[in-house]
Amino acid sequence: MRRLFFLSLSMILFFTACNKAGPSPSSGNGNDAVTEKVNDLYTQYGTSNEALYHQSFSDSLFSPDLKRTLETAINTSKADIEKVKNSDHPDEKPLLFEGAVFSSLYEGYTGYRIKSTNISADKATADAAVEFEYTASPPKMIWTDHVNLVNSKQGWKIDNIIFDTIAHSKDLKTTLNEFIKNAQ
Repeated sequence: MRRLFFLSLSMILFFTACNKAGPSPSSGNGNDAVTEKVNDLYTQYGTSNEALYHQSFSDSLFSPDLKRTLETAINTSKADIEKVKNSDHPDEKPLLFEGAVFSSLYEGYTGYRIKSTNISADKATADAAVEFEYTASPPKMIWTDHVNLVNSKQGWKIDNIIFDTIAHSKDLKTTLNEFIKNAQ
């Protein structure tokens, strides 16, 4: 009888322990969730600007403000492409996103790693320091960009990227807004 009791107790404890999962990376809390979002950004948009023109911007990846700015910039570029194509000078170069948009170095990167993630005390914002390298041609370049995220009811979302000093611009939002302004 005692054996049956201990066996039953063991089974109950085992199943109870199995049901107590820790926070999942997509739960919106913790460094794992921030890391996941940064990896999603560089996996989906990588070094090619093709993705900018051929897929929509994810509500789950970008903050509403950054998403709206990205869409405006891309729509501005697409409108200029059509305008030039239908103009008297279709061989002119339209306004295009050239170079790596989500990275400091125009040529993009050949690899990256997330050096650190810092979440604010109120868990409203986070910063991920991302170290990039470019080794496709000499000299080897290494730099660090900072991905800023905001926490929403739907989890962490990318709100901006602060570029390293090797960039010609301070941050992603500034670059996009200057692109839009120059098109007008």
